[in-house]
Amino acid sequence: MKRLFEKYGMLFSVAGLIVLFDQWTKSLVRENLPLGATWLPESLEWLSPYARFVHWHNTGAAFGMFQNGAMVFTALAFLVVGAIVYYFPQVDKHDWTLRLAMSMQLGGALGNLLDRLLREGRVTDFISVGSFAVFNVADASISIGTAILLLGVYLQERAAKRSAAVQASQ
Repeated sequence: MKRLFEKYGMLFSVAGLIVLFDQWTKSLVRENLPLGATWLPESLEWLSPYARFVHWHNTGAAFGMFQNGAMVFTALAFLVVGAIVYYFPQVDKHDWTLRLAMSMQLGGALGNLLDRLLREGRVTDFISVGSFAVFNVADASISIGTAILLLGVYLQERAAKRSAAVQASQ
């Protein structure tokens, strides 16, 4: 059991927190805001042109892309989850950016997968920023995980170049 926690502790801890927060926020929206309705606290009305909560759902990918692809995205989510669970223990323990990115992407994939399985292929979305597509915590987690992944790759390449320069100068 200890070895299993060492292998997957970070992955399932981060992903689990994301899934819990994602499902909790979606539940709040479904219970308190009719489909299509918009809400923003009165004290923040000035913010309404830029950000608001909108109860919406989609059957496509993140940010409303590829509508009516629920079955394809359900199958894809299972593949992504399997790939992350398989590859995570193979990632160097010191590569925190890749480990965090994979954990966030797993949490986001599972959050939206739960919606697809429990809500007839529909994912609840509720965060609306400007004229950008409505999204949710799971979508944001996947996107932020991807940004962290790219940042990690950049930092590793930069460190490798710096190391090569030091070795060349010696």
